[in-house]
Amino acid sequence: MTGAQTTVVFADIVGSTSLYETLGNERAALMVTEVVQWMAARIEAEGGRVVKTLGDGVMALFADPSVAVSGMLNVMREHRERIAEPVHTINPDVRVGLDCGEVLDVGGDCYGDAVNTAARLCDRAAAGEIWATEAVVNVTGDNMPNARFVRLGHLKVRGKAEPLLMYQIEWRQDEGADMLTQQGGLTEFGAVTATSPLQIQFSWGRAHMQFRSTEVPVNVGRSSEAHLYIDDQRVSRLHARIDWVEGAFVLTDLSTFGTWVRFDGSDTPIQLRRDSCILHGNGELALSLPFSAEDAPRIAFHVTGTNLRFGEGMGSR
Repeated sequence: MTGAQTTVVFADIVGSTSLYETLGNERAALMVTEVVQWMAARIEAEGGRVVKTLGDGVMALFADPSVAVSGMLNVMREHRERIAEPVHTINPDVRVGLDCGEVLDVGGDCYGDAVNTAARLCDRAAAGEIWATEAVVNVTGDNMPNARFVRLGHLKVRGKAEPLLMYQIEWRQDEGADMLTQQGGLTEFGAVTATSPLQIQFSWGRAHMQFRSTEVPVNVGRSSEAHLYIDDQRVSRLHARIDWVEGAFVLTDLSTFGTWVRFDGSDTPIQLRRDSCILHGNGELALSLPFSAEDAPRIAFHVTGTNLRFGEGMGSR
């Protein structure tokens, strides 16, 4: 058993569970195995050592963090080329998490804080994203002047006492600066019961839209394809999503810099960073900037048919 400073990489397929539901077990298993084996081979070709495969993902180690970052940029770029002309009808996307620190090698497996943190980052990254800790960026930034490191801010990571400063590493070479988003302890859901059909209304600028519970999910973002199109460079292309979950409208943040929710009658906004929150009554959303910023992009919401009974633990997660 030895301990050594190294860079830990977790890479996995996004939404592998839905692949099995859509394609069936046999076809999905073939697709997942194919992608995982390809990722493992490419990571080793980039100088990494694959420790193990994880069903729908790969865990690997790199001795040099700069090599790790450069290698995963290449993996993501080549994966996009592979899925541009897919053999299957579905294009499986991947995500990556990186951290560096002391790692213990025990019987062919690896353990340590960096292992746990890299896995958590991979879980929180969205499709096509590479997330890295400050520790990775500090030792690679000067060595990689052509890489773009987007500061995400301090995020809570399960198992860590204090929030960690996180970065997203942009790998898309064909996107100019105008395509990048500019930066400007939650409880579990309880049970919700609605006594009448629910609708949710949104207002921003001169725009007004309304959706019934049967018309979700609703996407919010800067993309022209979003249901709630927010023409502001600080808003992520896919910033948030509203779903209907167990009798309630649930907002999930998918953005680079976060979403704030403020309910009427409350002075304390809820900050979401890849987390979820039940929307009820009246309130506002602030996108990418907190409410304290006067020019923060904002959306007002109003949920009707809201004679709700909130179960214990209601709020956010």
